[in-house]
Amino acid sequence: MTISFVAFFLLFPALAIYLCYRYPAVNKIGTVILCYLTGITVGNLGILPEGFDAVQKNLSEVSVVLALPLLLYSMDIRKWSRLAGKTILSFALATAAIIVIAVAGFFIIRGARLEAWKLAGMAVGLYTGGTPNLAAIKAALEVDATTFIIFHTYDTVISLIYIVFCATVAQRFFLLFLPAFKKTNDGAGSDADGLEAEDIHSYGGMLTKNHLLPLGLSLLVTIAVVGISVGTGALVHENYATTVIILLITSFGIGLSFVPALRSVKKTFQLGMYIIYVFCITVGSMANFSMIIDIDWMLLFYVTFCIMGSMALHAVLCKIFRVDTDTFIITSVSAICSPPFVPVVAYGLKNREVIISGITTGIIGYAIGNYFGISLAYLIR
Repeated sequence: MTISFVAFFLLFPALAIYLCYRYPAVNKIGTVILCYLTGITVGNLGILPEGFDAVQKNLSEVSVVLALPLLLYSMDIRKWSRLAGKTILSFALATAAIIVIAVAGFFIIRGARLEAWKLAGMAVGLYTGGTPNLAAIKAALEVDATTFIIFHTYDTVISLIYIVFCATVAQRFFLLFLPAFKKTNDGAGSDADGLEAEDIHSYGGMLTKNHLLPLGLSLLVTIAVVGISVGTGALVHENYATTVIILLITSFGIGLSFVPALRSVKKTFQLGMYIIYVFCITVGSMANFSMIIDIDWMLLFYVTFCIMGSMALHAVLCKIFRVDTDTFIITSVSAICSPPFVPVVAYGLKNREVIISGITTGIIGYAIGNYFGISLAYLIR
């Protein structure tokens, strides 16, 4: 049974791509949303075998580390240098926004929850870094296990709503008052190196002989990259292992993008996105709604307030400092949801140029999340 569900998670993205390719109406929904909705449905029907949560966790982690290098091989890293200044500024504004909102939320709920200061610390760590930071801060602040699980569950549910928003209508909405991103290409869908347009038709021909062998070799290189990175990560303390692994994988991906033989392989970006679709359906299946039947309204309010409030304040700050829409959205995603979700949203934005921006700032977030979260918690205690 377990093997059957794993096979379903691995193969459903192919069906989703076909449906989007074949039916324009379905394509308006998008492959990412189809995978999320399917995962959520399967995960909450009660049909997954017992103990499958470990498989979900492993599949989501493996899909991320395999996808990242493939997404980076076709990038023109030299072009990213022009985005670095605005990217770092936007991420700094995102960090400032979550600190302000977490503290504001603390003052709202502190009368009802004695340990509101711990929630603020976890929120700042989670929404500048990611889940590893949340787990580390939980241990550092001695947060009750039940509170931690409920907090994480609410975060998963609200974050999925947030990701769907960012990957679909956010760009059109924020373009109403933020500047548009200035692409380095002619805007027609292909950049100076002839990379294909980021639409559903770019998946055509992936399984032909001309593409299959080079993609297979690229995947073997990627597996080697992941193996070296994971092996190195095992040598450091477990609190920093994820940061080291993601940093190494990103560094290898960037470095290998300068190798002409690898950079010239067609469809590596599409293969990486296919694996990201596997990540989407897996993460969607992990959103267990049965855990939130007895809703802790105060905690649900706080998580929602931190995610949506920090995004709103971040947008206001980006308006003041004239940060463009795509950079704002991708750095918001890297802060609130961490690097694995960056490619999902970048694909929704039809802008692969911002992937490096999102992953880079996400790694910075991993590094600073624990410091900011723990420091803030004790400061407002």
